[in-house]
Amino acid sequence: MKPNIIVFFSDDHAAWALPSYGNREIGAPHISDLAATGAVMNNAFTPCPVCSPARASFWTGLYPSQHGVHDHLAEDDPEVGATAWLQGIPTLADYLRAAGYSAAMCGKWHCGAGETPKSGFDYWYSSWRKTPKYSTMTHKYSDQGQVVERSGYDTQIITDAAIDFLRGRDEAKPFFLFIGYATTHNPWINRDQGLVARYRNASFDDIPDDSPYAFGEPGTHPVAPDDPEQALAQYYASVTMIDDGVGRVLDELGDERDKTLIVYTSDHGLNMGHHGIWGKGNGSEPLNMLEESIRVPLILNYAGQIKGGQRAGEQVNHCDLFMTLLDFADARPQAPDHFPGKSFRRMLAGEDDPSWVDRTIVEYGVVRAIRDARYKLVQRHDGYPNLLHDLGRDPRETVNLYRDPQCQDIVRRLTDALESFFAAYEVPERSGLRGDDLPVHNRNEAWRSNSVLGERLL
Repeated sequence: MKPNIIVFFSDDHAAWALPSYGNREIGAPHISDLAATGAVMNNAFTPCPVCSPARASFWTGLYPSQHGVHDHLAEDDPEVGATAWLQGIPTLADYLRAAGYSAAMCGKWHCGAGETPKSGFDYWYSSWRKTPKYSTMTHKYSDQGQVVERSGYDTQIITDAAIDFLRGRDEAKPFFLFIGYATTHNPWINRDQGLVARYRNASFDDIPDDSPYAFGEPGTHPVAPDDPEQALAQYYASVTMIDDGVGRVLDELGDERDKTLIVYTSDHGLNMGHHGIWGKGNGSEPLNMLEESIRVPLILNYAGQIKGGQRAGEQVNHCDLFMTLLDFADARPQAPDHFPGKSFRRMLAGEDDPSWVDRTIVEYGVVRAIRDARYKLVQRHDGYPNLLHDLGRDPRETVNLYRDPQCQDIVRRLTDALESFFAAYEVPERSGLRGDDLPVHNRNEAWRSNSVLGERLL
């Protein structure tokens, strides 16, 4: 029997900001229970450390240089809003619907024109364009394509919509429910004051007392807060608000929980003062590939099918998660050779997978990185020096070994692997390295040269 599937997909929720990944002060009992009775992927990564490309990779199973979204999409921009960013590329919802699922999207989409329901979905309740500000003020949402206004915290409104779907769904079909929470995204203000008060006296000792990032300057999006501890209290409260939403959905499942594959993850990581940076991959200039930016939480729970209490050390990413969800749903993608990800279902059952290549590849426009169990190579095609970090000896990424004579074999090995990967999968007209027509980095606009995505990739 095919499982129901629920994916909780948060925004800017770093792996370090969960008890399951070692945080000693954040309260998240429902997510912690999923971890304790399911599988925690200790080394889970995003394909891109910024929102829109990362989300597009989750939905399509493709890297940015395949699907063509390379930076944050400013959906209030008329040209961005008018662009069909993933047109012609089947999404996870398309595949699952073809496999007999009823599919629902609740919350943040941010892959272009989020107010318009997309193919593959039977139910659509999206946050309106830009991420809502976090207060009880009135916000706009797209309810099946119709503009509605709701008052209250965004997390509660999205949870309400998810529960409405669960109560009104076609029970003859398995369901896929995506819940896109954005509460952990900046600005870190106006969260539930009762929860914020809980963290005002926190030590925040889980955040290292770092020296400033050695290979870039702190960015201005977001601006470093005047009161870091207040911002952290708001961020910690955001995690607990999300956890409350997770708990409400799990309670609504009732007896269906044992028939449901539940996933908790995030689009990318976040620095909250780590390395002197506030933000993700675009939290510095030039862009960074710091561990805090690229690591994501990834917890999977499915009674009887996923071995409980395990912590898997293999490196996985959202393209692997895409293939894993299709595997559980017995859904088959078209042109499978186009997909760089691989199902890790065997690992979740507690089995070894000797064919697994334990490495991670990440890209953000003109910056590309490859990470194995010890070393991380960062190629910066923007005039800035390339980097090589020994994560075993230098976990805070403070020393660049790229020109070290004793490390040249490592540089060549990782460079060859990185270039071979993109030679195999990159779609030239959608590459992040297309040429001078691509900006090095633009925080507030789309990558204009990849605006037309009409031809079918798969």
